[in-house]
Amino acid sequence: MIVVVLTACPVGLRGDLTRWLLEIAPDVFVGHVSARVREKLWERIEGQMRTGKAIMVYSARNEQHLAFRVHNAEWIPKDCEGLELMVRPARSNTETVDSTGMRDESQKSEGNGHQTSEHASMPHGWSNASKYRKAKSMMKRRRAGGQ
Repeated sequence: MIVVVLTACPVGLRGDLTRWLLEIAPDVFVGHVSARVREKLWERIEGQMRTGKAIMVYSARNEQHLAFRVHNAEWIPKDCEGLELMVRPARSNTETVDSTGMRDESQKSEGNGHQTSEHASMPHGWSNASKYRKAKSMMKRRRAGGQ
């Protein structure tokens, strides 16, 4: 079984894929084809996609029972201890990516060269939970002061 998801694809490619696969939603195709047909379809997708993105998920004989192929997509498949995971690389030079390919968002670089925590730059009491705790503690103080 294979699933193909396209973004900004030419109309001709959609029509071409409907010969072998079912289009279950706009630009989402599913079907059951042989490995040879799957490879030929992927060649057609890569050949006709200029600016669009394509992702193919298909059955494979591995631990996950599936494999990925991507074209012009920002999420890329990466092997992590025998499992194939989809990873989105960092967009800028200020974000770091660790050895597993995951972004480290706890440290962000600013223009002055200092490393600051993501939460340190947020104002104190910014969340609804913080406001709720503050109101609850004020009610306790009022009750304690009034008795």
